[in-house]
Amino acid sequence: MLKFLPAPLRILFNFLWGCFWTTIIAALIIILGLFKVIPIRPWQRFISAIANALFRGWGYAVSAMFSLTQDTIWQVEGGIELKRDRWYMIMSNHLSWVDILVLMKLASKDMPMPRFFLKQQLFWIPFIGLGCWVLDMPFMKRYSRQQIARKPHLQGKDIETTRKSCEKFKDIPTTVINFCEGTRFTEKKKAQKNSPFKHLLAPKAGGTAFTLQAMKGNFDAILDITIVYPDRNPNKPLVLDFLAGRLRHIHLHIDALPVPDDLVGDYFNDPEFKAHFQQWLNQRWELKDKRIDATLKFYD
Repeated sequence: MLKFLPAPLRILFNFLWGCFWTTIIAALIIILGLFKVIPIRPWQRFISAIANALFRGWGYAVSAMFSLTQDTIWQVEGGIELKRDRWYMIMSNHLSWVDILVLMKLASKDMPMPRFFLKQQLFWIPFIGLGCWVLDMPFMKRYSRQQIARKPHLQGKDIETTRKSCEKFKDIPTTVINFCEGTRFTEKKKAQKNSPFKHLLAPKAGGTAFTLQAMKGNFDAILDITIVYPDRNPNKPLVLDFLAGRLRHIHLHIDALPVPDDLVGDYFNDPEFKAHFQQWLNQRWELKDKRIDATLKFYD
């Protein structure tokens, strides 16, 4: 619709569009939070449903930028028939905050809206904590090995606390997103971290294992999603290409995986399970790295 605009105006339009809808939706969700404090469970579920609908509306609004100012071609391979009334965990590589918009576009159409596991301290940040609470995002309270050594009764309390906060997901179909690398990929970070992969940083298994343990029995599938931007210039920020309307291709591959019992265990206190889980995740990353390489060669 606005593809005729010069790049500087497209950047300005996309930036203002994103800021406008984020501010409006966030304000409405925070206002809903004032009503959710009423401790009546059916009433709180009703407020959560409204907040979730607003969150989905935000997903539609921000993902509209993929078509308003650019002709983005989407190629999606693999996967299963996704449904909004199911529970999924996404494992994805991470190149840019544009990845979040890509996953939001995917979720707003065919999946339950994403939730993120947050540190307990974030609950007390003004506005952000309240907004995340209204959206039923779980807050994790982790105990260090030193704390558990001093107070052994704390062992397992972090998992149990998080699991209790996830009980509301029995009422609300949910997608939990894990960027397993822990940070965005760059060639500099790859060299600094001595990554064994060509296109990826080594995955951090702890967060993924913790999520599977905390949500034991809830997930219908693990969605191992590989995001590739074939036209990406590694020397320029991807977000600038997106805002300027120069993001021409987005290639997604979705591997839908079951959640077998051997992937659910105490990662932080069971060395045997930890080694097994790390091996499984590294094998997934080896496959992902080869898939990215093959995709980039296909578009060359």
